[in-house]
Amino acid sequence: MVKIEKNSNLERIILGLDPGTNVMGYGVILVQGNRLKLLQLGVIHLSKYRSHELKLKKIFERVNHLIEEFSPDEVALEAPFYGKNVQSMLKLGRAQGVAMAAALNRDIPITEYAPKKVKQSVTGNGNASKEQVAQMIMTLLSFTEQPKLLDATDALAVALCHHFQFGTRKNGSKSWKSFINENPDRIK
Repeated sequence: MVKIEKNSNLERIILGLDPGTNVMGYGVILVQGNRLKLLQLGVIHLSKYRSHELKLKKIFERVNHLIEEFSPDEVALEAPFYGKNVQSMLKLGRAQGVAMAAALNRDIPITEYAPKKVKQSVTGNGNASKEQVAQMIMTLLSFTEQPKLLDATDALAVALCHHFQFGTRKNGSKSWKSFINENPDRIK
C-alpha cells in the first residue's frame, strides 16, 4: 500500500474514472499547488467475467482498493454518452453507479463530466480523438510510454478536467460536510 503524505491544504489527490463494462480506466493524480504528479494509471479488465453482476462486483472491489491505496480527496467520473443501444446504456450506467457507490461509501465528493467537456478541458477541442487526448495527458503529466488501452489516459483526462475546473478554489473546501466542519460558526 502506498501512502502519500500531503503537506498542506494546497495538495489533493484526484481519482479519475472512465467507467466501462468491458474495460474501465482509472487514473490517480496528486495536485501540489500548480504542479501535477501522476501517481497511477491503469485499467480494470472486465470482459473475462461472464455475468454483468460479477463485473459490477469487481468494479466495486477495485475502486474500493484504489480508494484505500491512495485516499483520494475527490473522484471525477466521465458521464455516459447517449447512444442508441438502451441495454448498453443501462449496463454502463450501472457500472458508473457502482463506482460512485464505492466513493460515496467513504464520503468522497464525486463530480461527473461529459466526454466533450473532458476533451475540451484537456486538449482545447471537444471532438479530439482518444490518441490526441493521450498525447496531451502524456505531455501534461510528463510520461512517455502510452498505455495499450487508452481508457487509462481517458480516466486521467477526467481527473485533469476536474482539476482544471476546480483547481482554483478559494476556500479549499471539498464538500458541504468539510465546509461545515471547517466553519461551524457560520451554521445557524
